Amino acid sequence: MHNYHFGRGRARWAPYLLLLPGFFFYVLIMLGPSLATAVYSFTDASGIQGSQLNWIGFENYREFLFMGQASIDNYGALWRTLVFSFFVTSIQFSLGLFLALLVNQRLIGVNIFRTIFFMPVILGAVIQGLIWSLFLYPLGGPLATMLEPFGIRSEFLGGQPSTAIAWVIFVQIWANVGVTMMIFIAGLQTIPSDLYESARIDGASGWQAFRHVTWPLLTPSVNTNLLLNIIGSLQAWQLFLVLIGYRNGTQVLGYLIFAQGFGQTSGSVTSAFRQGYAASASIVLFFIVLAIGLPVQYFLQQREKRILG
Repeated sequence: MHNYHFGRGRARWAPYLLLLPGFFFYVLIMLGPSLATAVYSFTDASGIQGSQLNWIGFENYREFLFMGQASIDNYGALWRTLVFSFFVTSIQFSLGLFLALLVNQRLIGVNIFRTIFFMPVILGAVIQGLIWSLFLYPLGGPLATMLEPFGIRSEFLGGQPSTAIAWVIFVQIWANVGVTMMIFIAGLQTIPSDLYESARIDGASGWQAFRHVTWPLLTPSVNTNLLLNIIGSLQAWQLFLVLIGYRNGTQVLGYLIFAQGFGQTSGSVTSAFRQGYAASASIVLFFIVLAIGLPVQYFLQQREKRILG
């Protein structure tokens, strides 16, 4: 007996034909540019129209990883990227979980608070950065005005690199914690209320109910949020562009790639239109994300199997 899942004859090809537009869009928008980046990383492409394109092999990678002061600056950018990712991921994850537990209560007006916490997500990085640039403006900005009576003065984003990066971490979390919160809310709403009722009957405290009911059953949401936060923070660069600009001691890898590819100037330091070099840096960043993301994903999958079976 034949099992015709998609019909007979030409009808069997219908699902594949329907998939073709999506596959074409994926190749055109995602896979194609990614493969082009890999190819360009072996060239001296500048992105300037009419300039000659030469195949230089691994020269861009050698310069990025092993050539003098440039490679030292690149390793500094890598270290700042890892520090930035660690603080953003840990704080955003914890704060998103706390907010989700808070606004998942059946309280009057709770939907308003959900909207307020999620609203920064829809603004976009440029608007987010401009809002905080104005708020943190050291000469008459709102925060400077509030701190002035206490004799506190600071350049905020224009001061020490560590202070500037700390502010970018804060803005990054403010801008994206709404997504983390919503994913946790979705997970919380899939947990049957009967389990909490059974826990209360057994005499479980609020903390015990969270530890033995909420936290284990939130595992899929935990996995999703951790991976999204890690990958997103490792690739972040737009807020650095809007809030700080191209300054030594503040670049992360994502912004360094943009600066090298499209030209940025800071004082006597100029990085101008080296798109082949920027492509090689992009590939390095891709493998860094892969090297961190795959073990984390494997660990989370094993944890989910142990908890949920």
